[in-house]
Amino acid sequence: MNIKILLAEDHKILRAGIKNLLQNEKEITLIGEADNGIDALKMAMELKPDIVLMDIGMPGLNGIEATKQIYENTDSIKVIALSMHTEREYVIGMFKAGATGYLLKDCSYDELIEAINSVYDNKNYISREISDIFIQELLSEFSYDDLNQAIQLTKKEKEFLGQIASGLSKEEITKKQKISLNLYDTSLKQIMVKLNIYSNSELIAYANNNGLN
Repeated sequence: MNIKILLAEDHKILRAGIKNLLQNEKEITLIGEADNGIDALKMAMELKPDIVLMDIGMPGLNGIEATKQIYENTDSIKVIALSMHTEREYVIGMFKAGATGYLLKDCSYDELIEAINSVYDNKNYISREISDIFIQELLSEFSYDDLNQAIQLTKKEKEFLGQIASGLSKEEITKKQKISLNLYDTSLKQIMVKLNIYSNSELIAYANNNGLN
C-alpha cells in the first residue's frame, strides 16, 4: 500500500512540520505541496493524489471551494480538512463540499495517521473534538414527532415505503413483497394513517428525509 498525499497549507512552518512527519511513514508518500487554493486545485487535477490534506483558510481559493471543485471533477481523490476552525459553518461546509475527513491542526500525530488510513479505506473521519457538531446537526433535522413516527412503522412497512420512494411500480412492489394488489392498497393506507400523510409526494419526501429510500 502506498498512499499518495498532496498537502495544501499556506503556513510554511506547519507545512514543513507535517511534511517531516509524513516522511517517517513507509506507506505514505507526499507527492506535492501547495500554499494556496488555486495551486492546490491545479496540482490535485494533475498529480491525482489519493488524499489531499486541505487547509480551509488559504489565499486565492479557500479550502471549501477548492474541495468542492475537486469533488465535482473527480471521484477518486479524497479530501481531509486540516483546520483550526471548530465552528459549525466550517465543519459542515467542508463535508458538504465533498470532504470525507476533518482534523484540527492541533491533533496528535497518531490521529493524523489514523485519519489518513480511515479515509483511504473509504471511511469518514471526524476529529474527536468536533464530533458533537454532527450529533447536533443530525438532531436538528428531525423533530421528536418525526423520529417517533419512524419508530412506529414496522420493518415491513419501512421496506414497503422505501420501495415506493425508490420509484418502483405497484406491480414491482407487490411482486417483491409477495402480496396482492388489494393488500398493497391496504398497506399503503395503514402507513398513511400512522404518519398522518395522505399524498404520495409527501410520503416520498418523508421516506427520503428519514433514510428509507
